Amino acid sequence: MKKFPNRSKMKKKAKVSSKTAKGSFSSQVLNLFVSNPFGGYNFRQVSGQLGISDKASRDLVKQILSALCASGEIIEAARGKYRRNPEKFSVASRGSTVEGIIDMKQTGKAYLVNSGLDEDVYIAPNNTNRSLNGDRVRVMLFPRRKGRKQEGQVLEVLERRKKQIVGVLHRIGKHAFLVPDDTSMPVDLMIEPEGLGGATHGDKVIAMITEWPEQSKNPFGQIMKVLGKPGENDVEMNAILAGFDFPLAFSKEAEKEASRIPDGISEDSLSGRRDFRDIFTITIDPPDAKDFDDAISLKMLDGGRWEVGVHIADVSHYVKPGGAIDREAFERGTSVYLVDRTFPMLPEKLSNMMCSLRPHEDKLCFSVVFEIDGAGRVLADWTGKTVIRSDRRYAYEEVQQMIEGGEGDYKEELLVLHRIASAIRDDRFRKGAINFRSREVKFRLDEKGRPVEAFIKEQKEANWLIEEFMLLANRSIAEKIGKRQGQAAPKTFVYRIHDTPNQEKLGNFIELVRKLGYTVKASSRKTLSDSLNRLFEQVAGKGEENLIETVAIRTMAKAVYSTKNIGHYGLAFPYYTHFTSPIRRYPDLMVHRLLERYLQGKSSVNQPDYEAYCKHCSDMEKNATDAERASVKYKQAEFMLDKIGKRFSGLISGVSKWGIFVELDINKGEGMVPLRSMEDDLYYLDEDNYKVIGYRHGKEYRLGDPVRVIVRHIDLPRKQMDFEFVNDDG
Repeated sequence: MKKFPNRSKMKKKAKVSSKTAKGSFSSQVLNLFVSNPFGGYNFRQVSGQLGISDKASRDLVKQILSALCASGEIIEAARGKYRRNPEKFSVASRGSTVEGIIDMKQTGKAYLVNSGLDEDVYIAPNNTNRSLNGDRVRVMLFPRRKGRKQEGQVLEVLERRKKQIVGVLHRIGKHAFLVPDDTSMPVDLMIEPEGLGGATHGDKVIAMITEWPEQSKNPFGQIMKVLGKPGENDVEMNAILAGFDFPLAFSKEAEKEASRIPDGISEDSLSGRRDFRDIFTITIDPPDAKDFDDAISLKMLDGGRWEVGVHIADVSHYVKPGGAIDREAFERGTSVYLVDRTFPMLPEKLSNMMCSLRPHEDKLCFSVVFEIDGAGRVLADWTGKTVIRSDRRYAYEEVQQMIEGGEGDYKEELLVLHRIASAIRDDRFRKGAINFRSREVKFRLDEKGRPVEAFIKEQKEANWLIEEFMLLANRSIAEKIGKRQGQAAPKTFVYRIHDTPNQEKLGNFIELVRKLGYTVKASSRKTLSDSLNRLFEQVAGKGEENLIETVAIRTMAKAVYSTKNIGHYGLAFPYYTHFTSPIRRYPDLMVHRLLERYLQGKSSVNQPDYEAYCKHCSDMEKNATDAERASVKYKQAEFMLDKIGKRFSGLISGVSKWGIFVELDINKGEGMVPLRSMEDDLYYLDEDNYKVIGYRHGKEYRLGDPVRVIVRHIDLPRKQMDFEFVNDDG
């Protein structure tokens, strides 16, 4: 007779095994807090650190956090966020060192920024130890004083952020020094005679730090390039680019490599590609665009279904890993779009010619093709290499006119795409996407690059048409690779992630809008997104619109690239990547290469390597964004140069202990009314209520209030404007 195992023993053994696993799991969670005693984590961050993605394990993490909190090993520092209990610190950990990025102010004081810490660490000017803004440093934490911020001292500069220092050269006798354009650099750069590189007094130059002796207040450097005289448009735009560590030109090696790329498409290149050249295909871009990296195709199927193809330039066909073009594209990380020019990630032959999906030319693409019904539901999809031939290049304005009832080429097809995109968009917001609205300041420039008009460019349905299909393609690709297939772990991939908002910042934002007469609810993710979308509708066209939308964006975490997928909070997508712009974003090129590798059934790549690539690309994206904003601020200030002494309307956009910031209606430029210049009263900052109040007369200046100002001073090199309040009806 067959003997069956004892079921009670099996159950007991299973329980022991489960208990042992939970204990091991608990140790891993506790070790995370022990190894970073000053850091704070919520359960999602703990799960991410431990590489946990399935729901059951994440629920277990929640249980363990509650148990560790109950036992006193950790404490709940804020709602849902835990850190090591200070009473459990060892003597050694009380003098712990932490690494992070220096955020330095014009005064020389600084803060250490570390995402693992509950708050930034204050560093006094005499404790910055030759560090500069953006440097990665190691800081020793001081014993915390009651009622004071955590303080520390820089022990070591681990990595200099800025490779290039841009500024104006000053010569006094035999001595020369560079005054940096960057207001966050509180020291000048001393230049020895042999390091002048032909520069003369008053030149705007690019320099590099050569040494910084321990006992010296100032670093020493040498000039690498003379840009020209300050104030000239080309000089200032190049200075902005160099100031954020972007090169001004491609190397001869990269240009030579680009010139060797054949102009046509060989028969071998077409092998294995799906042919879309006979299917209706278009591009829609800004009127001045030259790099068309995405196209849309449309084909009618039976039963009211449509085939919509999202076709992306196959940059990976031309740019091979390790080549000169690839190395320089990686270093840039992205194209940079300044007010009057584009500094491309790829040489012009690729970005504007070979890879650009220009009309009536055969082009190689990597595509995602969807079968979609009339309600915008995706019924099936296919991903692979293709060849296309665009029938028409549109500017957004042309398509918008047809959407609004005007006539134009292929109007019927465009309206079909518009209806499908609108259905997809509506469904996205129903599922919890947040409708952030961005305002893009544009300028009309004269022949010398001087601004003669400033205006806001609105996003309309034509922009949303393209946006929805790009979002759909990005989400589809991320799901294809990121979703777990059976028991196999997902392969290493590049995701575009967006974390949950910081609870403290969110609380402050909710309090701000309450004081302005609005309500935001945040009991759940869906409740918050719906509440924010309603708020944006309520404030549209009102004085506080820009304030609320700006603060809302600042409240949210910043989207970055990572191999560790946590989803995209703002879009409400559990899987999301960037696949659709490889001409201008290096992460998209990485995604193309990884996707092709995995579609061929090849093994996963090394995760730590790609995580480092993601970090670099995120950093360069921030640099590009900052450079673009700097060019806008420069043109906004330049636009006001001939308007000193004139009066303008604006809105109070910020308050500080130094002054009141005002955004002008005429060009959306921001300047400051210094409190010291307000002689009618002695004013103080009411930080909790976002306003400045006069001691004697009680006059208030509140965030969002409409005001009238006189332009008193423009500091163009520093992109700063000083205003003065006036009371008139003119």
